[in-house]
Amino acid sequence: MSENLTTPATPAAEAAAPAAGAQATPAREAAPQQTDAPGADAQEPRSLGSTAVSAATPRRGAPLFPDGTGPAADPAGSHHERRIRSFQPRRSRVSPTQADALRRLWPTWGLDIDGLSRIDLDTFFGGLPVVLEIGFGMGEATAQMAAADPATGILGCDVHTPGQGNLLGLAERNGLSNIRVANGDAIILLREMLAPASLAGLRVYFPDPWPKKRHHKRRLVQPEFIALATTRLAPGALVHCATDWEPYAEQMLEVLSAEPALENLYPGYAPRPDFRPLTKFEGQGLDKGHVVHDLLFRRRDA
Repeated sequence: MSENLTTPATPAAEAAAPAAGAQATPAREAAPQQTDAPGADAQEPRSLGSTAVSAATPRRGAPLFPDGTGPAADPAGSHHERRIRSFQPRRSRVSPTQADALRRLWPTWGLDIDGLSRIDLDTFFGGLPVVLEIGFGMGEATAQMAAADPATGILGCDVHTPGQGNLLGLAERNGLSNIRVANGDAIILLREMLAPASLAGLRVYFPDPWPKKRHHKRRLVQPEFIALATTRLAPGALVHCATDWEPYAEQMLEVLSAEPALENLYPGYAPRPDFRPLTKFEGQGLDKGHVVHDLLFRRRDA
């Protein structure tokens, strides 16, 4: 991200940061994260611009973008304390097309969540109101929402490198100038890099449910996370969560209802709003008899 988009971050104590809690989580439709490019037998990249950039294969464990032209493997490094993660990055292949999109578009449309600077959202999005989406998977639904509402900027936060490249490619091919991609931990993004009352909305669609009881502490939607996120929401901002895991839906409803700064727009769960596209993952869940629950809450004016 360009230097003129950031200012020095304020102390962490400014935000009501959780001492231990969840962090950025990729949508469950996403494949695992990868740090390796495809092997030499992979298909040659298709050019998305005037020049195609090949995805050469680094040695295993080496950074995919050692020249800094793409997302960093661990952008926060040792700058911030480690907490229980709500995501579990695993390896998956980055296609040549995805790698090409990342190399060309990341310097303009991407940012690493290093926690060292404050993002100037007005400059980054050209003055558009900005919604933060945590966990966008491969980005198809995000691209559809951006196309349907070009007057709203979408800051997609994820750790899934193939999905980051896919979303940037979709944005370019469809002329979507209102999408930006953040790489790393959403907790650090919210706490260190976003100003209070700077977001017009928050979206968390189909986060990992961590179904085993001993893993419930890893779920993203916890009281500490919502308390932090709420401080970054402007009055009237919409919080929209969705899940097909019934126990997690119950937890979401309980946590969101207990946050005094939020008000539920419905007596309980909300009907699926038209602006949230039906994803492939969601369709597969519905075919299996899963029930999808949406939750719509608004940031109170005071």
